Amino acid sequence: MNLIDGLPVFGTHDENTLAQLRDVASRAERVALMADGHLGYIMPVGGVAAYRGKVSVAGVGFDIACGNAAIRTNLAYEQIAPHRAELADLIQSTISFGMGRTNKADDAPLDDPMFEDATWDAIGDQNTRVSLREKARHQLGTVGSGNHYVDVMVDENGTVWVGVHFGSRGFGHGVATATMAVAAGLRWSDRVKEHEALLPLDSSLGDAYWALMSLAGHYAYVGREWVTRKVVSLIGGTEQELVHNHHNFAWKETHDGQEYVVVRKGATPAFPGQRGFVGGSMGDDAVIVEGVAEGGEPQRAAMFSTVHGAGRVMSRTEAKGKVKKGRVVRVGRVTAEMMEAWLTERDVVLRGGGLDESPHAYRRLPDVLAAQGATVRVLHTLKPIIVVMAGADEFDPYKD
Repeated sequence: MNLIDGLPVFGTHDENTLAQLRDVASRAERVALMADGHLGYIMPVGGVAAYRGKVSVAGVGFDIACGNAAIRTNLAYEQIAPHRAELADLIQSTISFGMGRTNKADDAPLDDPMFEDATWDAIGDQNTRVSLREKARHQLGTVGSGNHYVDVMVDENGTVWVGVHFGSRGFGHGVATATMAVAAGLRWSDRVKEHEALLPLDSSLGDAYWALMSLAGHYAYVGREWVTRKVVSLIGGTEQELVHNHHNFAWKETHDGQEYVVVRKGATPAFPGQRGFVGGSMGDDAVIVEGVAEGGEPQRAAMFSTVHGAGRVMSRTEAKGKVKKGRVVRVGRVTAEMMEAWLTERDVVLRGGGLDESPHAYRRLPDVLAAQGATVRVLHTLKPIIVVMAGADEFDPYKD
């Protein structure tokens, strides 16, 4: 950990990302930046910020309650190794990736009590309320696109795990955009450019947002656990252990005797004994980590947080290039041959996925964890053997 302008920073970051952190620090009581950080909207991804009695809508982000879930199964690698291609096809055809619930699985828990929760009334416009609730119901159990995925992995003992990464889908996105509109003096149904909406929790809008953010968190947990358990059943396994965390969320916490609202945007909670699932990329190992009791000052400076992934080193356009009206206006740095060679060497079966999600576009997770320091310990290293994502050209406005 380094102190840059007095702010705790893990790892090395570009000046634009650090400038975003300084800007957040001008409004927050405390901030920190994790080793996988990079430029975000208003607040850097990998950022942690503590406020007194306030919550940052942009800090939590548009994909409210994005997070990871992983299940350790009873299966050994040898039991599924001969069938990886067929299992990858089965997962791709059963679980919905992209916008809506379009594939074979139709048993997502659409009757979950959350759909009748009184919290929905916090959305002050009836049309927006009805629209968001129906969108949430339709998208429950969908994974989305971008860097969201379903992975089948094997640990150092040869045990099979299933992991997923996604959030509250269009529901969370709608809550964030509608709240920003109301904070700007407009209607729930209006849309505005992203801006910092720092809401006192004792205000009517702050109270409404906190309730809706919490509901989006429950929604994300239900969706991730359903998808993960569905995939475990598809590969013929049973659940032995569940590890589950948000990494785009806000919590009420006490640090150094002070009460704060702690916003983590692309950062995983890592209190002593708390476990987390941290992904690498489609061609890199993931890890199960646990917060340690002896992390010392770096751990306190991070507000008991750690990385949520490897962190991007290329933007999506930089990786895949840009085509406009059939003409290449920017050549990407990653080719299909490069990505295929990487996955072949690592023996990963991939379905979907685009060049912007190639391992080349990401840092290496071991380097990121080393830069984060001894605030967490790695309990399991998980090698991907099947990766399923949305198709390269799948449009999804909720992917980031």
